[in-house]
Amino acid sequence: MKSMLPNVCFLTGTLNVMAGAERMTATIANALAEQGYAVSILSLWDSASCFPLHPAVKHSALFPQRPSFKRAYATTVAGIRRHVKLCKIDVLVQVDTMLALFVLPATLGLGLRHVAWEHCHFDEDLGKPARKLARRLAARFGDHIVVLTERDRQRWLEALNPRCPVVCIPNPLPFPMPAQPAPRTGTSVIAVGRLVPAKGFDTLLRAWSQVVAQAPDWRLVIVGEGEERVALERLRSRLGLNSVVSLPGVFPDITNAYKHASIFCLSSRYEGFGLVLLEAMAFGLPVVSTDCETGPRELLDSGHDALVVPVDDSDGMAQALLRLIVHQEDATRLGKAARQKAHRFSMKRIVSQWQALLGRSRDDRRCKAESFGSAKE
Repeated sequence: MKSMLPNVCFLTGTLNVMAGAERMTATIANALAEQGYAVSILSLWDSASCFPLHPAVKHSALFPQRPSFKRAYATTVAGIRRHVKLCKIDVLVQVDTMLALFVLPATLGLGLRHVAWEHCHFDEDLGKPARKLARRLAARFGDHIVVLTERDRQRWLEALNPRCPVVCIPNPLPFPMPAQPAPRTGTSVIAVGRLVPAKGFDTLLRAWSQVVAQAPDWRLVIVGEGEERVALERLRSRLGLNSVVSLPGVFPDITNAYKHASIFCLSSRYEGFGLVLLEAMAFGLPVVSTDCETGPRELLDSGHDALVVPVDDSDGMAQALLRLIVHQEDATRLGKAARQKAHRFSMKRIVSQWQALLGRSRDDRRCKAESFGSAKE
């Protein structure tokens, strides 16, 4: 008997980079495959993946390496069309609204469902003005738009008045809820993310120069890799922090980093969601975070499960970190509340929201706004 579940394809730039959207693509694709869905992932370039894939997930790429999409536009459109026809795709999930620029012409007349999965908050175009056009196209011609926070859903509705439903489905915790919180017996603060300007690690280093002056036994570990490594290493040296700050690169198993930390810090200038916050919270780590759009503002309740400071405020960040270092009772209280909140983002719960979305009729465009889950519930 033929399965009644839709044949789903995730279209992404590449899976061979350690970043949040790519990690979530693999995570959700694997979870749906586990539930019996026929799932494929089509990368625009590079058929390798940084993330393990379920044996039933088929992964392929249009190009061996990233091309110039201005020159390869027609070839890219043709390749997407060939894939969805050959694989008999029912639902095409675009893991970036920018992909609407390729997908709409590629799927013209094929009758499949379009889901635009937005990982960046609405007011950030990541330096690509064409993203604004792509969002308008997704709002006008798509079947569903998936955003990560309720705040971002409201921005889509206010700015574009989409003709299709805008659905809030948060990212799930990508690993099982830890049986026990981190023991927090050490003296280390951890930060996790790509070494890029958006993550604000330069602000964190400046904050740490104040922290270490009052807490010389504490160490800062910044886990990640990226284009800013050389600049951050130079700043570390200039601030005299070489002995108290390490940048060990990417960890194969990030859970080990959380297990050995005592405090987590997110110094970002903006976030679409902030998955690392959720991971740290699951381990019961007390959190210091910038008050940036959109994830931290929705995930965190300042004073209840985190300490929140303004963006680019190294003084405020230093004071918050020192408060948790000095006042262990505050740190313990925040960590306990954070771990409790992390339970809301279990894989089972979030995947059920994706299943509800995939089960909707392509023609059901009556409701312009839906929320399957919220961090504030």
